[in-house]
Amino acid sequence: MRVKLVAGNWKMNGNLASNQALLQALIPALSPIAGVECVVCAPFPYLFQLQQALHGSSIAWGAQDLCQFDNGAYTGGVSAAMLADFGCRYVIVGHSERRSVFGETDKIVALKFAQALKAGLTPILCVGETLGERDSGVTEMTVARQLDAVIAHSGVKTLAQAVIAYEPVWAIGTGKTATPAQAQAVHAFIRNRLAATDAAVAGGVLILYGGSVKAASAAQLFAMPDIDGGLIGGASLIVGEFAAICRAAQPAA
Repeated sequence: MRVKLVAGNWKMNGNLASNQALLQALIPALSPIAGVECVVCAPFPYLFQLQQALHGSSIAWGAQDLCQFDNGAYTGGVSAAMLADFGCRYVIVGHSERRSVFGETDKIVALKFAQALKAGLTPILCVGETLGERDSGVTEMTVARQLDAVIAHSGVKTLAQAVIAYEPVWAIGTGKTATPAQAQAVHAFIRNRLAATDAAVAGGVLILYGGSVKAASAAQLFAMPDIDGGLIGGASLIVGEFAAICRAAQPAA
């Protein structure tokens, strides 16, 4: 049985004082939730703060992005090795905001994915379609293209060391959420596509749902057979909301 995972993505939010208050409240609220791994992904400047606050707790931590290159003359870049230095276990790769706002291509995402694995990090690989792509009936084609770029570069077996997050772009930060059936359909498509090449990888990989998940919608989403947890944006900044989402992922007794 696959373990559930819920990762909070703070995006570009927070400061030292508010982060500390949030982390100190999260530790008891999430410590621990049986059968669920809880993760916090913060902006680069606050990774040391996460390392200090969460070390020894049940909460793992990670970064929201990384550079596609090794250490060197890449001003402003942050390498996978640097993230590992701060004890990161996870790193988000290919988030839709990185793709749409910062122009990251499928090739760049594939390179970042490989860099994460090289440093021993677990990439949380984001895939998903825009509203226009969904309305045009090319959701599966879009998700397949994004997934195939990584597989072509690193091989399907590397996904056994990764997490996939399906994020319908039209449901990120909009307050809209895919219905459990809509989300399940794409999750099943991803798993079936992997199974056509490697059944063991397909059966074991965690596939998260991300897209305005709230405590009120989490239980129904996480009850779907191919949804293994969530990548949570704004709600991860609210202790009670994030804790409730994490608890909603807990397997039934």
